[in-house]
Amino acid sequence: MQILFSEVTGQHEITVYDTSELSGERGRFRVLQFAENAMQGAMDLDNPERILFEYPRAMIHLMTSNNPSYVNVFLIGHGIGTIARSCPGVRFTTAELDGQVVQLSKELFGCRDDNVRIGDGRAILEEQPDHAFDYILLDAFTAKGTPKHLTSRAFFELTAAKLAEGGAVILNVMGKGGQDTVTTAVHSTLQAIFAYTRVFALPSANMPELRNIIMVGSEQPIRFQESRMAGFSPIELERGYIIEDR
Repeated sequence: MQILFSEVTGQHEITVYDTSELSGERGRFRVLQFAENAMQGAMDLDNPERILFEYPRAMIHLMTSNNPSYVNVFLIGHGIGTIARSCPGVRFTTAELDGQVVQLSKELFGCRDDNVRIGDGRAILEEQPDHAFDYILLDAFTAKGTPKHLTSRAFFELTAAKLAEGGAVILNVMGKGGQDTVTTAVHSTLQAIFAYTRVFALPSANMPELRNIIMVGSEQPIRFQESRMAGFSPIELERGYIIEDR
């Protein structure tokens, strides 16, 4: 492993490193991560256009399946810019809390997305016109999970107001699925606002293990092809409590 950058900013403990192995695969990889090994993005240096993680591939498939002509997306959580880079011709408005993350994505990962605003994603979304976006994507988490104000009833009411007709909010959260109280609460809160919801998770031999979970909320039935969900399968969650702003 070769450390390229390491710094504690006002928001995160950030490390960028090169490695010859990632998730059991040999090669040349560059990784951006926060504290406690919370990976925010990774690049195959020999094939930079390849999407290494499963969840961006699944999120892109969900967008394409439910609206093949989508053009406007609001994204909370920049990472290394993987999703925006992988959707040519789509207008992304991206909110990122930490300006250093954006700078590193440009300097060390070749990101060319200039439409990134620095600040709290919810506050920036509030400033956007109503009914402006085909999709709102949430991909903002640390080892402590997704910030609560981005999973509350008021936040999902805000996303509903900013979505165009037929639009959807798609979340990538870290959870344990099944009986995880936080995951079930996020989904139940999403259900309180949207007529249709779906939840997808990667398989896990160890059920209590943290893993990526994708949730979708829409006023329209949610379409997908499981064979194109990058290993994610639909799951059912128990009923949870409703998350409110304090």
